[in-house]
Amino acid sequence: MEYLNYSIIIIGSGLAGLYSALKLSEIIPNDGKILLVTKSSLGESNSKYAQGGIVAVLNENSEDSVDSHISDTMNAGAGLCDFSAVKFISENSDKAIKDLINFGVEFDTDENNNLLFTLEGAHSAKRILHCNGDATGYGIEEALSKRVRENQKIDLMEYSVAVELLLSKDDSCKGAIIFNGKNYFVAISNYTIIATGGIGQLYKNTTNPKGATGDGIALAYNAGAILQDLEFVQFHPTALAVQSQDANFLISEAVRGEGAILVDDNGNPFMQKYHELKDLAPRDIVTRANFEQMEKSGNDYVYLNATKIPADTALKRFPNISNVCMKNGIDITKDYIPVHPAAHYFMGGIKANIDGRTSINGLFALGEVASTGLHGANRLASNSLLECVVMGYLLTEYFSKLSFDNNTLADKSDFEPVLRKYSQELGFIEYDTDLLKSELQELMWKNVGILRNEDSLKNANMELYKLKQMFLRHEKCLNIQEYEFKNMLITAQLIINSALNRKESRGAHYRTDFMVTKDIAEHTCIIKQEGELNFVR
Repeated sequence: MEYLNYSIIIIGSGLAGLYSALKLSEIIPNDGKILLVTKSSLGESNSKYAQGGIVAVLNENSEDSVDSHISDTMNAGAGLCDFSAVKFISENSDKAIKDLINFGVEFDTDENNNLLFTLEGAHSAKRILHCNGDATGYGIEEALSKRVRENQKIDLMEYSVAVELLLSKDDSCKGAIIFNGKNYFVAISNYTIIATGGIGQLYKNTTNPKGATGDGIALAYNAGAILQDLEFVQFHPTALAVQSQDANFLISEAVRGEGAILVDDNGNPFMQKYHELKDLAPRDIVTRANFEQMEKSGNDYVYLNATKIPADTALKRFPNISNVCMKNGIDITKDYIPVHPAAHYFMGGIKANIDGRTSINGLFALGEVASTGLHGANRLASNSLLECVVMGYLLTEYFSKLSFDNNTLADKSDFEPVLRKYSQELGFIEYDTDLLKSELQELMWKNVGILRNEDSLKNANMELYKLKQMFLRHEKCLNIQEYEFKNMLITAQLIINSALNRKESRGAHYRTDFMVTKDIAEHTCIIKQEGELNFVR
């Protein structure tokens, strides 16, 4: 097995991974190298599909303020936000956004070259920047990916996965075992960053790309890191409800920010019955409202009426959404858009400080895979991309004070017991991972979705147990798809048990048997000790 030594290892190539790789390349020694591992091609991530935009609390925006953004974020987070994390990220928004611009990100501007701001749900001011109308994530990813490919200090390993973190005798993280579908590599470093994104592929309906299978959650859990608030899965209220390859295509919240409204089969608005902010209420409320309307009508969708937006504005502001809808016979300037909820974002994750530090020395987590306290129980729209950048910025400041002396790397003998199992021959059993994934997605959507209760969650556990009995890869796997499914099983189990443990309804976690929100907000923390799942405080 080939050994590779690096100053820093980054697992994941969404915004958090790309941005931190570029920033960290500026502070490592001249002879240092960063390894960036990505499961697909560079830039294929949840970040790429972010349409609406990125929060930008900028000094020049007189209609906005840090205090206002903090208030909006705390309100959406349903009592579980960490005030210090929210405050820090908001205060550093201006610096982070301008750094993205310096890296070549081109946000949309007016004819006078002034940045254009838009409004999204639960925001009290226009503070969302966007690229190419409704392709913000794509615009940011393209600009940063280009810089990464040009950077001589960054080694790129595409179509590869990290299958296990390496721990020294003192339980510090010293790198990871990487698998490219054919060969295994031992990547050694004193500093490993997990930036693998979300878990949307655990659900039947999701806006996430196929790679969002909870890999980073499983990696960290197996290594003994503390995980936090895994019961909080955010379901976006408006994914395209069509029977084609565009099923679950995201219809950005920014469409409602520009004036679109949700309506029933008869074209009647209904959000006024659920919240004073109507169609721009927090996402958990809009999602449950849509779900309730679907239950009443017996249909698998409600409608989004965007015809109220002037046609020229709609087509210019949402070219991507307009094109996809038109492909499916929907003219957004004339027709209602059929939409339904879909798994979209994971508020839970690896417990981390806002500079990325986790409970394991040498292991860091950034972006959606991290739980910093910014999002609480319900993420405020477009805060996620901002978190990726501010965390990467702060992480670089932290790393600038560290040593990159390769002489302090762990002794290879520390890893021999772990490496041995990846050198053994694997008995060939052919698993239909597509079928297994589909069964898992169905049980999670049905039992651990928008509404949960003890019966549904216990049923999910029983069904998950059956799937585990059918899939006998507990360590080494045959291919990347099997590693993904193994990680999905682990992450699903953690989400189910966290949801069972939280006997209340709060934010995106809604239990029909415990509908009241407790007066005291507490985090759910999980750690693997002696091979077993344990809840910790």
